[in-house]
Amino acid sequence: MISTALTELTGVRHPVVQTGMGWVAGPRLVSAVANAGGLGILASATMTRDQLADAIDEVRSRTSAPFGVNLRADASDAGERVDLIIRTGVRVASFALAPSRELVERLKDAGVVVIPSVGARRHAEKVAAWGADAVLVQGGEGGGHTGAVATTVLLPQVVDAVDIPVIAAGGFYDGRGLAAALMYGAAGVAMGTRFLLTADSSVPDAVKRVYLEGHDTLVTRRIDGLPHRVLRSELVTELEAAGRVRGLLRAVRNAARFKKISGMSWAGMVRDGLAMKHGKELSWSQVLMAANTPMLLKAAMVDGRPDLGVMASGQVVALIDALPSCEELISGVVADAEKAVSGVRLS
Repeated sequence: MISTALTELTGVRHPVVQTGMGWVAGPRLVSAVANAGGLGILASATMTRDQLADAIDEVRSRTSAPFGVNLRADASDAGERVDLIIRTGVRVASFALAPSRELVERLKDAGVVVIPSVGARRHAEKVAAWGADAVLVQGGEGGGHTGAVATTVLLPQVVDAVDIPVIAAGGFYDGRGLAAALMYGAAGVAMGTRFLLTADSSVPDAVKRVYLEGHDTLVTRRIDGLPHRVLRSELVTELEAAGRVRGLLRAVRNAARFKKISGMSWAGMVRDGLAMKHGKELSWSQVLMAANTPMLLKAAMVDGRPDLGVMASGQVVALIDALPSCEELISGVVADAEKAVSGVRLS
């Protein structure tokens, strides 16, 4: 076992985190990660509050180990979701965006561990000053929304800038990566694509095969107006070539579909859009395009139609060729990290 500030903080056995991937990180995957000794994170952005409550109950029925819930800090009902996390005794709250100081304080007062995700040193410094317990920093190699700075450059910047545990994400998939992150000063690693491609992931097998066979990723802004790393596909090529008007029409249709699935009102979606616009300084067309993300991901990750959806993916997908269980993956990562560290020669 490798004990770090992350394992001590969260109560998990191994310094390995499964990220909160929309439509992917549900009770089945999260409980498998928790039972294997890692920190599983439920993705709540694509769930209603009632669905989130049910998902928390289901994870609890499958494991007694600690786990977390990932929240959208800019969601109009973020406060109610924080109340749910506190009421149900969830161990960790993670955030896709920097949360407000008020949310951090409410969670910490209730004994919940707060771990925001950041993509820049200044963001890490801000949330650390607000009292965050740890920070997850993702480099440009990671899947989904990403920045342009590589993990090997961003990680040491953040480690040197804050005095709370730092979790490294972006480009990790094996024990050598965990060993390297620990040498940089990180307290553990977080992996998304690697956990998506496990036997415990609920992603349809046909889509997993596409991941294993298609190793070319690109960063596009055509999905929701922000940088988004995905597998290259015919649909993504089509989106890249589409004009602004065509992209906005697609976004309007997807907004209506997401409204129906999420149970949100148009007023609620507008409030969330206003929060996104303010927090990320987006144009109104970018806010509207943001409706593309959950629906295009759902088409592939839930409906099994990669031809109709997009597949978020880190560059590390090129190095993955098997679908182990979470138990096999985590135990292998930890064992290989121990070997890598013990095998280092300084002369």
